[in-house]
Amino acid sequence: MIDWSLFGGAESLTEGKRAPRRTVVVSPTAADDGKSYPAPPQDPKDFLWLMTEEPHRSRRLAIMKAHPEVVKLMGYTTATRYVVLLVVSIQLATAYALRNTHPLSWKFVAAAYLIGATSNQNLFLAIHEITHNLAFKRVMPNKMLAVFANIPIGVPYSAAFKQYHIEHHKHLGEDGIDTDIPTRLELFLLNNILGKVFFCIFQILFYALRPTIIRAQRFTSWHLVNVLVQIAFNYVLVTNLGWYSYLYLIMSSFFAGSLHPCAGHFIAEHYLWDGLEQETYSYYGPLNILTYNVGYHNEHHDFPSVPWTRLPQLRAMAPEFYDTIPSHASWPMVIYNFIRDSEVGPFARAKRMAKESVGGVGGAKSQKTVPAQ
Repeated sequence: MIDWSLFGGAESLTEGKRAPRRTVVVSPTAADDGKSYPAPPQDPKDFLWLMTEEPHRSRRLAIMKAHPEVVKLMGYTTATRYVVLLVVSIQLATAYALRNTHPLSWKFVAAAYLIGATSNQNLFLAIHEITHNLAFKRVMPNKMLAVFANIPIGVPYSAAFKQYHIEHHKHLGEDGIDTDIPTRLELFLLNNILGKVFFCIFQILFYALRPTIIRAQRFTSWHLVNVLVQIAFNYVLVTNLGWYSYLYLIMSSFFAGSLHPCAGHFIAEHYLWDGLEQETYSYYGPLNILTYNVGYHNEHHDFPSVPWTRLPQLRAMAPEFYDTIPSHASWPMVIYNFIRDSEVGPFARAKRMAKESVGGVGGAKSQKTVPAQ
């Protein structure tokens, strides 16, 4: 018997013109039968433009009023340091073991997908966690750990990620500032099955290149440290172990942001589903074990200062807030539904006009655009 709870709320993989509902509610209200659609399909020619405030600030205030003890969950956790050390060690050991294995051999590719992609996705999310200063009490040790966690990824990005990600939290969905949202060119070119397949295969490149195209950052000393440490490590690695070991790390990073089960979180977190104007979705399944509980994404955006080890406690503390909103039950099925369903695509994101400008290179201001009528 099929366990449909693993299929993101779907009731059929081949159901008619209207796609099956893909979100689930742990504690539904009387108005939620788990099957109905609250709104007609979104216009695939444009994003969903909202005039409302992003939802996390208001929910954070409501939770703090209802559960003032939530402040006890805030603050860094030392567990992140040891997980980073373990995963970096696994990646370096695997790169060493594959130093004489041809990159096109099945052993090399399998290791890069199963071990490498899972490990580097873990390190992506370790950097995400460290970005919020949740590994140490002070800022500088957090930045140093992020640079260290970046080493097996093969390309320096931890310093740039921090600035873009903090803006993503402060300006969720704001046009020209939140670089997590696809561009209009992506909407135009990728709004079909083949385009979405291309997007899912090369997700890592979109997330790496899109921010710099939309708005470049001011280069800081930490950007320089990140680049120099990565170049030095890459040089030592290639000099001593050869190019195959470096290619293993690069292939691992590519697979981590491609058609990999853990990569489902990229789409699951902020794309719109089932006619809902819900900007953030959580996932409470077993892949959280490998990904710093990033699936607890509503909880994370509500309280960015609560570390990954205590996000399940946050949800348990305020079930009346979290169990009544839709969540995803399967990251792999999120990828599958994203590709096959015409009612979701690059357009399925909520946007709002920027409330303020944010400095870019040399103090340049972000551009504001008028939503399509």
